[in-house]
Amino acid sequence: MRSYPHQIILTICVFFIQLPLTYAQQLNLPQQDDRWILQSDGSITWNINSRLPHADHIEMSGEKVSLWVDYSVDTSGICHISRSVVFPTFRMLPDDTRSHIAYTFDDNALPRMYVNDELLWPDISKEGFAVQAKSISQHGIMRIKEQISGSKTVKIEHSLFPSTDKPLAIETYKFTNVNAKPITISMEHLKREVTTDTMSSKVAPHTVMMRSVNDGRRVLQPGQSYTFAVCYSATDNPQSLQPVYPELEEKAREHRLTEILSPLQLQTPDSILNAMFAFAKIRATESIFKTKGGYMHGPGGLSYYAAIWANDQAEYINPYFAFSGDRIGNLSAMNAYRLFAGYMNTDYNPLPSSIVAEGDTVWKGAGDRGDQAMIAYGASRYALTYGNADSAKVLWPLISWCLEYSRRHINAQGVVESKSDELEGRFPSGKANLSTNCLYYDALVSAAMLSRQLQLPKQQTDQYTGQSVRLKANIEKYFGADIAGFHTYKYYETNNVLRAWICMPLAMGIYERSKGTIDALFSPQLWTADGLATQAGKVTFWDRSTLYALRGVLQAGATEQAMTFLHYYSRRRLLGEHVPYAVEAFPEGNQRQLSAESGLYCRIFIEGLFGIRPTGFKSFDCTPRLPNGWNEMALNSINAFGKVFDLKIIREAKSRLQINVKDGMVKKVYHIKEGQSVKIML
Repeated sequence: MRSYPHQIILTICVFFIQLPLTYAQQLNLPQQDDRWILQSDGSITWNINSRLPHADHIEMSGEKVSLWVDYSVDTSGICHISRSVVFPTFRMLPDDTRSHIAYTFDDNALPRMYVNDELLWPDISKEGFAVQAKSISQHGIMRIKEQISGSKTVKIEHSLFPSTDKPLAIETYKFTNVNAKPITISMEHLKREVTTDTMSSKVAPHTVMMRSVNDGRRVLQPGQSYTFAVCYSATDNPQSLQPVYPELEEKAREHRLTEILSPLQLQTPDSILNAMFAFAKIRATESIFKTKGGYMHGPGGLSYYAAIWANDQAEYINPYFAFSGDRIGNLSAMNAYRLFAGYMNTDYNPLPSSIVAEGDTVWKGAGDRGDQAMIAYGASRYALTYGNADSAKVLWPLISWCLEYSRRHINAQGVVESKSDELEGRFPSGKANLSTNCLYYDALVSAAMLSRQLQLPKQQTDQYTGQSVRLKANIEKYFGADIAGFHTYKYYETNNVLRAWICMPLAMGIYERSKGTIDALFSPQLWTADGLATQAGKVTFWDRSTLYALRGVLQAGATEQAMTFLHYYSRRRLLGEHVPYAVEAFPEGNQRQLSAESGLYCRIFIEGLFGIRPTGFKSFDCTPRLPNGWNEMALNSINAFGKVFDLKIIREAKSRLQINVKDGMVKKVYHIKEGQSVKIML
């Protein structure tokens, strides 16, 4: 896979003149030169021009397949594609994280196509017609507009997308005659298959097929169109193949995209933020696989499918699903917690970091990464937000077990120890790290609220509240430090360099060192062209820390600082060189568009900008952060707390805000000073 060295440049560039000079001097934001353009329908388009060559990749997923498209356009305008198709529920032995089957198909594997008996060839040096790309668009379906070099006889719309519910990826070529005379088009019939080794295949040998659909010869009159297709599928019964209907599959994909995009709609004066939020919902929600162990949200990235992790699923994405209104997303969330609960034990040995291979085995390679704190944090927030007492009762044994596990690992200084953190030893984390402790703190706060909702004994509620108060004080004593001139936190006991995860206290509602921490996060020591460096002086970045930081800075009330960097980050990911989603990491993983990071992006707005903090099955605290220059913002069709409601923030005066909550026919209006919170009951 390709690398993107231009994305790690640390050049200090043009300052935003609307900011105070004292703050502007701290900015490390390079000038952005957008490659893509935002369209009125919410899609993005790259109109191919002289900025060539260029290469990128994108991942798209359905319940039984994931399609990774690695594409490039050379200096001649020819588009080259490599298609990696992953089948999460077709697996090999032995069981492990990456035991799914996957195959890659390049352009040379395609059936040949002809116009007026002249070969179309994706290489201008070959005999025949070269097909040049004119534009590429993304919006859940990748569409490439092409035409024959030097000819206006035919235009081609080339599309790639996954099936919604089948182990199938589809590539279509829609030919339209734009000539005044009839033309003839044709595509060869093709069927290729490979069958995995019987002894190494799980359950049965798996067959992967590449085949043409709607192939043959057609005469197109002026203005007429016809669509050829190539399909990539997996089956354990190659003798009883079902027909493929590309048009119906495309409509099903479009329907699923609409289903994802309709609820939880962000409306702000910033079109880039609105669009990036919508794209993030697609990636966050599409990557759910229907396995024999139930619906399992998977990160993707050619590596992580039909499996769950304590961080990606339990901590990052599931609290988002509680707001999303997506039925499958919520089924996957409850299933993830159910699967983890199956490993609770009376000896309080740690839960596995991940449950893989459709639930058949586990991965414990990094030991205790603070997984119990991750699960307790995510499950307690999910239970409060989802607002269903029966679901919360199912989750409570897991939450209380994880909290007790963490309590048993508190050291003499009053903080929780773990073997590592979610970076699994890539960077030092000491015996006790800031991330695990902040997650445990927030989990205790949420658990106290949840226990009241479940009408558990007051003694238990008071116990969690007391533990959270003591832990907050101990976090300050143990981790509070001045590093590199900033009044912030050390990540572990002997840490003396700035780390990205110093943002965690802010995201969990601990603001005692907020100013120094925010200054450190946005300083040239940590902020790079691609967001936060994992550690000062290193080029490695993981988007997850940047996304947590932007949310935390908004929660802490530094709205203008957060919005400057949020807009920069969103524009880079949506319209820059690698689009259109949040990514995992670099250099590791080549900036894979792992799906849980997109859930974290959405949570910047839900929990940061709109300041929603769940407090009960029907209640939440709202601390909105309306940026300067915005008169209003809205988050519509929120599916949470057992309701579907709209939340709108309006600027009434210089320092006063109006909060409108519309729950069906019921409308409530609140008036607050800017920076204040209001308790909202639905």
